[in-house]
Amino acid sequence: MTDDAAPLDLRLVPAAATAWAVTAAGIQWHLAAAILVLLAGVAVTAAAAVWGSGEATTTDALRVAAAGLAAVSVVGAAFAVAVSARADQLRHHPIAALHGATAAVTVTPSDSPRPVGGARLMFRAVLHDVDGRAMGGRVVVFASVAGFSDVSAGRPAAFRARIGRPMRRDLTVAVLSATDEAVVGEAAPVHRTAQQIRTDFTDAARGVLPVDQAAMLPALVLGDTAAVPAQTTADFRAAGLAHLTAVSGANVTIVCGAVLLSAAVLGPRAAVALAGLALVAFVVVVQPSASVLRAAVMGAIALVAMVTHRRRQAIPALAASVLVLLIAAPELAVDAGFALSVAATAGLVVIAPVWSRRLCARGWPKPLADAVSIALAAQLVTAPLVAGISGSVSLVSVLANVGVAPVIPPITVIGTAAAALCPLWPAGAGLLIRFTGPQLWWLMSVAERAAAVPGSSVPVPSGWAGVGSVALGGIGLVVLWRWRWARIAAGAVVLGLVAWSLSGHAALGGVGAA
Repeated sequence: MTDDAAPLDLRLVPAAATAWAVTAAGIQWHLAAAILVLLAGVAVTAAAAVWGSGEATTTDALRVAAAGLAAVSVVGAAFAVAVSARADQLRHHPIAALHGATAAVTVTPSDSPRPVGGARLMFRAVLHDVDGRAMGGRVVVFASVAGFSDVSAGRPAAFRARIGRPMRRDLTVAVLSATDEAVVGEAAPVHRTAQQIRTDFTDAARGVLPVDQAAMLPALVLGDTAAVPAQTTADFRAAGLAHLTAVSGANVTIVCGAVLLSAAVLGPRAAVALAGLALVAFVVVVQPSASVLRAAVMGAIALVAMVTHRRRQAIPALAASVLVLLIAAPELAVDAGFALSVAATAGLVVIAPVWSRRLCARGWPKPLADAVSIALAAQLVTAPLVAGISGSVSLVSVLANVGVAPVIPPITVIGTAAAALCPLWPAGAGLLIRFTGPQLWWLMSVAERAAAVPGSSVPVPSGWAGVGSVALGGIGLVVLWRWRWARIAAGAVVLGLVAWSLSGHAALGGVGAA
């Protein structure tokens, strides 16, 4: 039996899912809700054990599943206690008494500031002191672009700010609205080096690429979207390509996978060690925030699953990683990006290989089968979450992602190599960046054309209503896909949308010529 055909090892999944749900409930609604969720997790695990067991009686099934039930109970209880303690610390944090006041604060940004409109920017940071009194905790900072142009990740900043209540229940202790300019200190050498590489790479791209492409390359390679125009951002969102402009597990998989190709020359052990070093360097350069760390972990899991072809072991690794990440950063339990990463990784290692194998059996070329399967699986598992967050669903996402799939690896690999080369040989880095021009043009053209398709993005209810409705729609589509008439109807809809888009562009071209 091949690994793809072997039953999946799901023994650790109930514990990871219960820990995640308990932590989220504890952050949102405190201890009582966490306990109720824990009891529900134990009950669901017991029901699944009885339903999925071949034992003759319920008692025998529960006896066989006793170890799993014990793991769910112990792990869930531990996470409930931990999140309860964190929530209690948050309620009694000394900064709570200063809500509404203005004070001198010192923070260290955990990521680079990003524009939020109206000449304002926002960044997350770690609090050090308030009016000279030592305090800790995570904060969100809003400030003027003019007074915070020198602020960067890892570089301490002191300023006066109005202290407000947290806008979201995500273990942040306060929202700081800066009232004057920041006085910045010296960052650690590793942060200074990373920021210099980012700056050099951005400058090199501006020197050799058109303006729009120069803005997009740092976003694709390093997640730096500061210079990306609003219209381009809207096009990528409507086309279902917005995930490309955020550091994700795909970036990690592509970069480390490219390094592992050196195994033929260096040997497998040296290649794995080099890939590990490349992963660490990549995380440092793109900034080791919580979102980047979880992307690195998810990308590493996907890479191991693809390189070793051990799909069955990928699920225990994913579940264990969820537990470790939630221990290190409990706030990830209520982070939408974390949920998207876990869902996309699960779809990549569980669903995509099966669909790809079936397409290959029908005569599809393997590269095309892999591209289509990955795009379909990612869209299927992430669409409900995207709908709940944004209140819209892209209907052209699969086609757009398949269309750009051939150019993303070369952009990522060449761009990352150019970023690494910038401090050593700027001219060589600029030469490498030039080779990304055609791929960037294609990517941006696909995004623009896909976004222009009538009905490319349709509104749906936001929140849990959107999650539920889109999830049911996705399940229904998978079920109906078994019938040939459903596949023909879907193909006709796709062809109709493409023809509509092309006719619209032709009409606009005719008007322009006239």
